[in-house]
Amino acid sequence: MKIAIIGATGLVGGEILKVLEEFQLEITELLLVASERSVGKTLTFKGKSHSIIGMQEAIDRKPEIAIFSAGGSTSLEWAPKFAEVGTTVIDNSSAWRMSPDHQLIVPEINANLLTDNDKIIANPNCSTIQLVMVLAPLHAKYKIKRVVVSTYQSISGTGMKAIIQMRNEKSGEKGEMAYPYPIEENCLPHCDVFLENGYTKEEMKLTNETKKILDPNIQVTATAVRVPVSGGHSEAVNIEFEEDFDLNEVRQILNNTEGVTLKDNPETNTYPMPLYAKGKNDVFVGRIRRDESQENTLNLWIVADNLRKGAATNAVQIAQYIIEKQLVPSA
Repeated sequence: MKIAIIGATGLVGGEILKVLEEFQLEITELLLVASERSVGKTLTFKGKSHSIIGMQEAIDRKPEIAIFSAGGSTSLEWAPKFAEVGTTVIDNSSAWRMSPDHQLIVPEINANLLTDNDKIIANPNCSTIQLVMVLAPLHAKYKIKRVVVSTYQSISGTGMKAIIQMRNEKSGEKGEMAYPYPIEENCLPHCDVFLENGYTKEEMKLTNETKKILDPNIQVTATAVRVPVSGGHSEAVNIEFEEDFDLNEVRQILNNTEGVTLKDNPETNTYPMPLYAKGKNDVFVGRIRRDESQENTLNLWIVADNLRKGAATNAVQIAQYIIEKQLVPSA
């Protein structure tokens, strides 16, 4: 199996390499691809040095799978060119997510939708993935009417430029700004760009992608906030169901959900936190309690490593699924 990683030098690209090594996929050839300024540099995978190559060379070598983490414009330009030579593309950008012709996949929820005709597969937004991982089993049992979600998102979701900004602010140094304001000791209700409706693009991703993955009839409203945390997104979620629920049953359902870890014991101060989730592949859920202001409504708290399940892990899981189901030809 020949696999290409597009954007191998980025934060998500580096995490993909870690996850590939952990998952021990049988890779016969690994192609590391980045921008022209990085061509010729080397990265290490499983103790072996790999030279970075350019996009066209990677296409010419016809990998079975290409995992893209290089931004939407790059994906729009190059993903179809890989698909034309028979490569199955798994794309981390927002370029294809809402396209009616492309599947938006969280493997534990809807990998069964994939066929060998799906040559460009969309990886959902990081905040959406951890949200739907918890919503999906609850929707199957109680049928969700409405979701109100407020996010507390790590600066790593913005990229290395944001991490450098926070490091500079901590050390009192001046440097390039990823955000219009300081992030250290601050919270910015501003993830991605503002749209005409007053919401940010990130907030509308949460809304639209949740509907596409789970159910178009679910009403979703979101507020996305950037917080001075280096890794891990958190979400406060209010869920209104059509049917009433039992809290113990809710906990049991989530405890038995693949890829979800229950951390919910107020007596021992047990609840999910970014510090705990960092570097882990699961989605963590806790602070589970009934909303006493409204019938059939639940409050809970969801945390996940946005570079892991929010990006790299989900993409590698898609690759693992299509290999196991033989949806891509072997080399």
